[in-house]
Amino acid sequence: MSPREVQSPKGAEARLMRSASRLAAVQALYQMELSGQPLKTVRDQFEAHRIGAELDGEQYRDADIPLFRRLLSHAVDRQAEIDQLTDRVLVDKWPLGRVDATLRALFRAAGGELFGEPKTPPKVVITEYVDVARAFFAEGKEPGLANAVLDAMAREIRPEAFG
Repeated sequence: MSPREVQSPKGAEARLMRSASRLAAVQALYQMELSGQPLKTVRDQFEAHRIGAELDGEQYRDADIPLFRRLLSHAVDRQAEIDQLTDRVLVDKWPLGRVDATLRALFRAAGGELFGEPKTPPKVVITEYVDVARAFFAEGKEPGLANAVLDAMAREIRPEAFG
């Protein structure tokens, strides 16, 4: 175990680390899809060389490593189910395969979290991943699409949270 794995930061720092875990999960899922590399390879690369590291003059935030690992596992384990759900909630004649690879990775990470992290409120999941979409697509319509798709996914996965 690395020192980052046993830390238990509180409050704002813990929230920032969870956000960093979500961003890293989206990036790792994207890399897995484009490179064809397996989960363990990509996860190990991120933990060794990206999370908490400085790359190209940019300092990457430390992440909640156990959460990062769980998000990747949930997304990979339930990818077929998440993809089918995403296809159902997307606009007619706009299949998941036509969606940008970054958004596919985002939907998979968020879907994995909705399925696998029941203590995280769905509205938190939606907000966090819409923020990730804004980081990647600051000027486009993608954050709005992400919000709509994630809201519909959350309502189907966790209807009890929406009364």
